Amino acid sequence: MNVLLPKGWKAPVGYANGIAASGRIVFIAGQVGWDAQQQFHSTEIPEQFEQALKNLLAVLAEAGGRPEHLCRITAFCCDKPAYLAARARLGAIWRAQMGRHYPAMSMIFVSDLLDSPGKIELEATAVIPEEQR
Repeated sequence: MNVLLPKGWKAPVGYANGIAASGRIVFIAGQVGWDAQQQFHSTEIPEQFEQALKNLLAVLAEAGGRPEHLCRITAFCCDKPAYLAARARLGAIWRAQMGRHYPAMSMIFVSDLLDSPGKIELEATAVIPEEQR
């Protein structure tokens, strides 16, 4: 897997502009901040983000993948001010589960999510290298 940074571009903070990878592609549907029984335990963005990321990594592990195999994550969030206020906590949660791996990412603010009281949803694409399978 190679991080793509065009010559002369300033390096982004907390994400990659692009990733080049080859191997088995894994598509992970949007994961919200509920547990395995589809129960929410918090309405706060940091707690929901942590659970959504754990859920995403559990699906990835089911395919034999690890966090460093994630190439792309799209996040959907219903509360921009709350998200921005929680960025330091979200960064700590990220590093605890992902280390310093930063895939290509997009953050999209939306009016609502299907699963209430969900406030953040993460979907992803991973590529598991041939030698990992």
